[in-house]
Amino acid sequence: MMRSIFLAVAAGMMLSACVSSSIGPNVSQGEESYAKIPAPVGGPKAQLYHIGELDRIDITLFQEPEMSAKGMQVDAAGDISMPLIGRVHAAGLTTTELAEQVRTKAARFYVDPQVTVSIASSVSQNVTVQGQVTEPGIFPLQGPTTLLDVVALAKGETENAALDQVVVIRFIDDKRYAAAFNLERIRRAEDADPAILARDIVIVGHSGTKQAWHDVLRAAPLLNVFAQF
Repeated sequence: MMRSIFLAVAAGMMLSACVSSSIGPNVSQGEESYAKIPAPVGGPKAQLYHIGELDRIDITLFQEPEMSAKGMQVDAAGDISMPLIGRVHAAGLTTTELAEQVRTKAARFYVDPQVTVSIASSVSQNVTVQGQVTEPGIFPLQGPTTLLDVVALAKGETENAALDQVVVIRFIDDKRYAAAFNLERIRRAEDADPAILARDIVIVGHSGTKQAWHDVLRAAPLLNVFAQF
């Protein structure tokens, strides 16, 4: 029996020895990570919402129902199309900025048009969480969000998560950047909790060492580890 136990433990250790880090050579680490994906400065602050491609918006011209629309979708180019005034670029604008754009164009056809814009549904303000979390998926961002917040949205990490190998992927000026963070150090307040933005991708790495150890523990009852000897 003891020989079987030894072989099981040895097999687990061999598995863990074969594990390599999930952090590739192009992934920033340490201070370089925070240079690309910084932590919030000061307390949490609500950010102005910027309209994104495929979002749906409501546009209302006061007392002009033929020019009003609900659930109008921003196209892949970031534009909307309205009667009379034609195409208006919406992506990247706040609702106030877009209302002003529409008001300016509509002023050619109406006297002092009153325009309001609101968000009906958001596609662009989401974060994707993958890897060793309980419930991977795509989650809407509501207000200021940090890495710890996002992991909580995914119901926390699994027992085999490599908390020192949590990667955040972000597009900045159409270029993709990846930075690794240590979730354990963040929880102990040794490292700052980085801010997560819309369209970020968070990947929690897999720990082969934890996997091997948990496999051994699960096999222990079958090996009768606690039998009297």
